[in-house]
Amino acid sequence: MAAFPLTRAAALDRLDAFLPKAGSAYAARRNLVDAGGDHRNVSRLSAALRRRLIGEDEVVGKVLEQHRFEKGEKFIAEVFWRTYWKGWLEQRPGLWTDWLAEVQALDAALDKAAARRLEAAIAGRTGIDAFDHWARELDETGYLHNWARMQVASIWTFTLGLPWQLGAKWTYDRLIDADPASNTLSWRWVAGLHTAGKAYLASADRIAAMTGGRLHAEGLAQSPRIPEAPAHPPRTPLRQPVAPDPAQPALVLITPEDCSLETVLPALDVRAVVVPRSLARGLADRTALDDAAMRAAAHWGCAVRAPDSLAPADLAALAAAQGCTQIVTGFAPAGPVGTALAALRPALAAQGIALAEHQRAWDRLCWPHCGKGFFNLKARIHDLLPELIGQKAPDQAASAMIMAPAR
Repeated sequence: MAAFPLTRAAALDRLDAFLPKAGSAYAARRNLVDAGGDHRNVSRLSAALRRRLIGEDEVVGKVLEQHRFEKGEKFIAEVFWRTYWKGWLEQRPGLWTDWLAEVQALDAALDKAAARRLEAAIAGRTGIDAFDHWARELDETGYLHNWARMQVASIWTFTLGLPWQLGAKWTYDRLIDADPASNTLSWRWVAGLHTAGKAYLASADRIAAMTGGRLHAEGLAQSPRIPEAPAHPPRTPLRQPVAPDPAQPALVLITPEDCSLETVLPALDVRAVVVPRSLARGLADRTALDDAAMRAAAHWGCAVRAPDSLAPADLAALAAAQGCTQIVTGFAPAGPVGTALAALRPALAAQGIALAEHQRAWDRLCWPHCGKGFFNLKARIHDLLPELIGQKAPDQAASAMIMAPAR
């Protein structure tokens, strides 16, 4: 089985294999980091969830089939953390474009000394054993255990004194599960910018303990110097997408934001499927999109096109040739796909083609509770679960036991 599943079948197999560990074993061992790269204490489903090869509802539903809620709540909380980050950024999407601009400006302003420190950090040549080990692991595998990511971000920001924005770019460019919201906001959280005045400071003793004494980190910062930054922008209303029209013939557009549309779309007259190559950021995206294309072709029994670009004229012509008046895709939140679709929408409309987005119930129900701290979402999990997974909710007493995991 691949280390990080990038097809739907592999993701379902990984979930089934992990389920016995998703209860008390996960709660007890989730923060232990194997220095040899054996991350069996965690699910390693993040690359599949990132691309929605498998849905959060499927994962949580399966966990609750095998474990009482109070046993599985730590793992379930991790799934909801991913949802929280996406919903929080969706209500402040300007932070994504601000980060892109800040990265560009910082890159241009680096002096030679800072550029050398940046290069040494990325290459794993800082002299800090644990950091260098994880930098090399990231480069070689495209993955880091979540707890290790926190240590890396803290050491980068507070010990090495490098801009958090460039650290976020480093991990976003290399992580096989890189997500605009989780990556950007997690770095902000560590740096002390998400929750005002609360930064995450890496500890040498804690690193040694969590790695079984295999990794060390001498000379770490003893206090955080929280970067200066403006206050959070005010929350904006969640974007309401144009929903697919079941009465209109449709061309389905598959992006890395949702690679299992055939499992969630309402009944539609689908005439063709398009999987643009330009939306893939690397091999992981291409693998997931290829898998999605094969499943889509089998499900709807139609041709699949894989154009090199998202040229509006080409898409409109393809839709018209198939008699389609709408192009249907999965909802694209803040990030590169969302930006691409936002530019595409008016160009298609000018040619009489509607761009409709299917928003999963998981996002529609959870995101309104993600604009503040994680507790605001956590407190509503009990009431949301029946609609989210279509199963009986756990006891109220059990739901009160949910605690946000260490990040």
